Amino acid sequence: MKLSELHNGQKGVIVKVMGHGGFRKRIIEMGFVKGKTVEVLLNAPLQDPVKYRIMGYEVSLRRQEAEQIEVVTGEDAARLPDNIVLKGHEDDFLQHQALRERRVIHVALVGNPNCGKTSLFNYASGAHAHVGNYSGVTVDAAEAHASMMGYDFVLTDLPGTYSLSCYSPEELYVRQHLSEKMPDVVINVVDASNLERNLYLTTQLVDMNLRVVCALNMYDEFERRGDSVNLATLSSLFGMPMIPTSFKTGMGVKQLFSAVIQVYEGANKTARHLHINYGHEIEHGIAHIQTYLKADEHIRQHYSTRYLAIKLLEHDSDVLRYVGQHMADEDRPQDRKRLLQARDAAATRVQEETGVDSETAIMDAKYGFINGALRESKYRTGTKKDTYRVTHAIDRIITNRLIGFPIFLLLLFLMFEATFALGDYPAQWIEDAFDWMGQWVTHTMPEGPLKSLIAKGIIGGVGAVMVFLPQILILYTFISFMEDSGYMARAAFIMDKLMHRLGLHGKSFIPMLMGYGCNVPAVMATRTIESRRSRIITMLVLPFMSCQARLPIYITIVGAFFAGQARSLVLISLYVAGLLLMCVVSWVLSHLIMKGEDTPFVMELPPYRFPTTKAIVRHTWEKGKQYLKKMGGVILVASVIVWALSYFPHDYTLSDDDPKQQEQSCMGRMGKAVEPLFRAQGFNWKLDVSLIAGVGAKEIVASTVGVLYAGDSSFADIETFTDDADAPSDGDAPTEGDINSQKLSTLHDLMAADGITPLGAYCYLLFVLIYFPCVATIIAIKNETGSWRWAAIAAIYTTALAWLISAAVYQVGSLF
Repeated sequence: MKLSELHNGQKGVIVKVMGHGGFRKRIIEMGFVKGKTVEVLLNAPLQDPVKYRIMGYEVSLRRQEAEQIEVVTGEDAARLPDNIVLKGHEDDFLQHQALRERRVIHVALVGNPNCGKTSLFNYASGAHAHVGNYSGVTVDAAEAHASMMGYDFVLTDLPGTYSLSCYSPEELYVRQHLSEKMPDVVINVVDASNLERNLYLTTQLVDMNLRVVCALNMYDEFERRGDSVNLATLSSLFGMPMIPTSFKTGMGVKQLFSAVIQVYEGANKTARHLHINYGHEIEHGIAHIQTYLKADEHIRQHYSTRYLAIKLLEHDSDVLRYVGQHMADEDRPQDRKRLLQARDAAATRVQEETGVDSETAIMDAKYGFINGALRESKYRTGTKKDTYRVTHAIDRIITNRLIGFPIFLLLLFLMFEATFALGDYPAQWIEDAFDWMGQWVTHTMPEGPLKSLIAKGIIGGVGAVMVFLPQILILYTFISFMEDSGYMARAAFIMDKLMHRLGLHGKSFIPMLMGYGCNVPAVMATRTIESRRSRIITMLVLPFMSCQARLPIYITIVGAFFAGQARSLVLISLYVAGLLLMCVVSWVLSHLIMKGEDTPFVMELPPYRFPTTKAIVRHTWEKGKQYLKKMGGVILVASVIVWALSYFPHDYTLSDDDPKQQEQSCMGRMGKAVEPLFRAQGFNWKLDVSLIAGVGAKEIVASTVGVLYAGDSSFADIETFTDDADAPSDGDAPTEGDINSQKLSTLHDLMAADGITPLGAYCYLLFVLIYFPCVATIIAIKNETGSWRWAAIAAIYTTALAWLISAAVYQVGSLF
């Protein structure tokens, strides 16, 4: 807890002191150091400041200063089990608790995209965060715990970022986390094969006056190429220990965390605070701006004033907004005015002296410092360029002007072909298992609502969706391989020209490809797009990417109404329709509604790295677990609700499968009420109800169809076909494929009896493709845009477009 939370007479032992620069130094000099006991004596009449006793003397602190001091108190002793008695050793206990709390180190992982942060996060903690070889995999901060050498580490994996400016959402997110959460130590993960560029971010961490340990990752590749550097000199020049590591093999991980402990405990001789010299004019401007920032106690406590001064000289809009709002809140408009005048005067002097603007001058000075440090450290590059030689050779083929695009389309075709072809076998096994369970319940349980609930609601509903788990796992395996190998970045590179003509960014293609797995992480992945306009347009068209939740619906309806090669053509047509709609809507939004200029295409193309089997299996299994949790959660609940609505009110003079019973149920009445709205598409009330249910999650569409049609007696006959007394003889026994084919044939007959034609079935699939994204996607759009407005637009326009297109296709198709 914080020292400011203690009441009069309470004691606490100091765990750590937070804050920045001169403020932190002054607090420590006053005796507020780790392990010391502090007692609250009294509050001022207005409750601020507060008088404390520490190290034998009395001192007062304001509450906002006391908030920066973390303590443990006697309340911890009160929470001990009754069988533990302190017997007057409370102070010793507090010292022990403070030591234990002191051994919890909060560590933030910061680095460029593709540098290996998430690999370190997974290796050290055993967490299963996804590692992808392109910018923006970590679209949010992930947290995990690790224990080493008697210390507990709380690791936070922050998004990959090239700098700490306000150019992209990731940069702002990382900067705010470092400023507001104030981690004890920052591990700056650096790609050793690209030192000069990666160390630019390191210089910004130096400016923030943070305690940093630098992990020179992929050092095995660095040495293999023959590169060399004097690590002791480089560490000294940057004021932080630099540890060679390779997170693939675990090389240097123990040494890295040992350095973290040393820096945290103040025992590392290399770690020191330093100022990068930006030249006379810039340094003069920084010092002048700092005089106004240091006068504000709140700013001084929470930020390095030197860092803020540098950012103001760089005309950083977010820092300017923060400083301006804070000073306005404090009713000090004159201070804000003088601060801006000081910034403008300094920027003018820099322009006159150097001939460039202050932001460019600071960047040049940073790279000058980096180059000087590398020269001083005798940095040499080797002659063995094995990694990039292979990468360049592959790129000459994969990104070739003539064959690059066909290769990309071929890879997509292979991905979907394997998804359907290979996944059919294990899918059949899962389906047989659910069939067996359904038959067992049907034959052993007495008639009644419980039997119907289990057989048709739970087994029929969940089984209708669970059967597609193999296809989903295969799809994610392919996507994971493309991400981890580095091909995903090339896909964005290949597609940039087309994306640009549509008014999008090349990086928009990465979320779109991820959308084939799930639209929610795809929406979150738009954070990698710097332009807000491009981000919003990408989010609005992402629902046209057929996510894995739609796959069960496609396969079921296509399998029932189409045969042979027509099945593949119809499936491909749905994906093509989604892509065409994405293109048309993107063009309309960017050229007619949300006009504006896009940001330049700047994206790293990392070297190809063959992903490990372990990484791909782990990533695929994580997605599989998410799917299984969904089956046991929202899909199970939804299936039970759909069953209940289709079962009650129940007329016990009718059988469960009688069409009259279904029509007079709550579900039937709902469907009949909305049936006129979908008459133009040729749907019946059962399909209408499934579409309404699919608003929650698209998987529910398949489970609803499964519940409503699996309950039909003629469809249920297929479940017991092999047990029928009139079944064929052994020589003519049907295969599993025959039984599955007969099930789909029976489903076709049932739907045809309800008036559904192949044209109507195709229009139904078009509606499923286009209409309302699931609730989770809508919430993700709201969170990423910060407004319900864009979420509502996405929900309304996709549903309206689905109605218009499906109705048009049905009406035109009916003419032929």
